[in-house]
Amino acid sequence: MACILLDVDGVLHVSGTPIPGAVEAVAALQDHGHSLRFVTNNTTQPRSALAQELRDLGFPIDEDDLQTTLRAAARELAGRRVLALVMSAIVPDLEGIELVGESADAVLLGGCDETLEPNQVFSYMNLGRAFSELQAGASFYCLHKNRWWQTERGPMLDGGAFVAGLEYASGVEATVLGKPSPAYFAAALDALHAEPELTWMVGDDLETDVRGAQAFGMRTVLVRTGKFRPEALETSNIVPDVVLSSVAQLPDWLERSL
Repeated sequence: MACILLDVDGVLHVSGTPIPGAVEAVAALQDHGHSLRFVTNNTTQPRSALAQELRDLGFPIDEDDLQTTLRAAARELAGRRVLALVMSAIVPDLEGIELVGESADAVLLGGCDETLEPNQVFSYMNLGRAFSELQAGASFYCLHKNRWWQTERGPMLDGGAFVAGLEYASGVEATVLGKPSPAYFAAALDALHAEPELTWMVGDDLETDVRGAQAFGMRTVLVRTGKFRPEALETSNIVPDVVLSSVAQLPDWLERSL
């Protein structure tokens, strides 16, 4: 039996449309006795809503099986005064953090979705406030540093662009709380009581999923869905252990390989 970390967006679904065969693949992996943890950098919905959305799509998942960056942020920043530029829906998952508009101990940046709210979250005024807090000595954190994500309409700009801009302007490097941070992967393995060398990371992103997991000692599966681009794989020095057409192939591949 294997321990498997499954990325969500781009691996299980794209913009709420399941990847063909993904629902059946997850059920098969569970039936075969593999230990699964669903790992996501999604920062637009609370964990309970994300889990429910996956169940509504047909995926057999419990909320406790889903690991988000918000839990990592709540743990890292507990008890601190934080200026948080995040989507309003996820604020309840930041329990234990004192959210403030000034005199912050830390600045936290989240991600984007396809609504108009990111225009308000990442407005010039809000980014200027964050810059001022960083200049005054606040620490800098981000839920992730993704450059873009895949939607049914095509690639969409993600929050990493705003993180990079504030890093450039302030001279302060952000601590990444989600993938590919070692702390995020360590928490996922701890939840499965797994060893890195015996764990597979399944993702669609060479940098965030594959490079991050390999740096932590895990084996990797890259799927040709979601963010996957053939030219990126051809020109990259990142070499996944396995490349599959989609997660639908994973159960059969594991049965042949383990």
